[in-house]
Amino acid sequence: MAIDSAAGSPLQDDARIATQRRRVLVSGTIGTTIEYFDFLLFGLVAPVVFNQLFFPQAAPLVGTIAVLATFAVGYVARPLGGLVFGHFGDRIGRKPIMFVTLVLMGGATTGIGLLPTFAAIGVAAPILLTLLRCVQGFALGGETVGATIMATESAPQGKRGGYAGTIQIGGALGSVLASLAAALVASMPTEDALAWGWRVPFLLSAVLVVVGVYVRTRIDESPVFRNAVREAPPKAPLLVALREEPKACLTVFLCVITETSMLQLFTVYALVYGGTELGIPTSVMLNGVLIGNVVGIAMNPLFGRLSDFVGRRILIASSLVIGALYTAFAFFPLLATGNSALIVLALAIPPALIQTMIFATEASFFAELFRGAARRFSGLAVSRQVGGVIGGLFPLIAAALYAAAGSVWAVVGYYAAISLVSLGAVLAARETHREVLG
Repeated sequence: MAIDSAAGSPLQDDARIATQRRRVLVSGTIGTTIEYFDFLLFGLVAPVVFNQLFFPQAAPLVGTIAVLATFAVGYVARPLGGLVFGHFGDRIGRKPIMFVTLVLMGGATTGIGLLPTFAAIGVAAPILLTLLRCVQGFALGGETVGATIMATESAPQGKRGGYAGTIQIGGALGSVLASLAAALVASMPTEDALAWGWRVPFLLSAVLVVVGVYVRTRIDESPVFRNAVREAPPKAPLLVALREEPKACLTVFLCVITETSMLQLFTVYALVYGGTELGIPTSVMLNGVLIGNVVGIAMNPLFGRLSDFVGRRILIASSLVIGALYTAFAFFPLLATGNSALIVLALAIPPALIQTMIFATEASFFAELFRGAARRFSGLAVSRQVGGVIGGLFPLIAAALYAAAGSVWAVVGYYAAISLVSLGAVLAARETHREVLG
């Protein structure tokens, strides 16, 4: 009998492992796409219609700040999700957590699509909107970490960057879908958009969730995790991570502040600032976000794979430096030109290159910083989501700084300061791309 047909033969084992790796990549990419579609859809649609639907009695500026505050609430809920899902992800495994986060995220987004407005139920409408936004953030607190950990722990030695970077395609693809949905809402007659049009993208989430759940039934648990918990896992994995790997926790926390702020600056805040202060049509700005993320779909795995050769730190550090310089000397000046082509270019460059460079690389880098698999999910999830709270507040902080100073340079200065802090954390961290993952 040929060796490749024998039960349990090395060739069969290799084929099974390869199949599982592909399924992990497909599962993680689809799940991350759904998660980012759901989460970013709120940020892109909210500035267009939510101030009128849920905060109609507020002055325009106050209404805008209220909408941004509701958006930021999703980030505030992330650490709790990271704490809960990280704990159980280290105790019972990565796979079951990925089911729960996907269903919660899709359910909350669908709920937003069904939500009565202020005109129908009064003050209960913004309260319910805020609660559903909290559920979105809670779910994303586990999903964004679980998918990249699964990819990193399932990847062959020397290819972890490419695998985790492929998962991050979902972030760009989800942003593309959210941008298309938001552009469709923005292009509708105002009465239709306010009456029913804004609900359609949120309701489509239910269909996407069914697809995602099906795919996730076909993956196995992470082999690294299975090997790590042959003995009883720690009862409090987060405490173990904080005690034994405090530098890894601090590095992730400080890096994520700018990584998340970068996303908010070039999408949510850009839409608010460009629309209210510069009078730029929302459709023009959304075109830039869309084009940039289309390019980002291809660039994510390329940057991830590049980090397998040149290292993680140099790409992340380059993104931080380029991002700060671009914000000060190109982004806001290009928006101020009023030229549609230059505005589209300004908004396309970050998701195509600058954001993607850090986003694709950090996926493997953050997981690798934690040497123990039985505490990796907890340490990474909580550190990432606490940093994400500060980064998620960027549109609100930026709007307040602009209102106080009357100049966009206050926003630029704040972004440069947090970029410098994150850069210091990256430079102080160890390089991880050649390490054996435990």
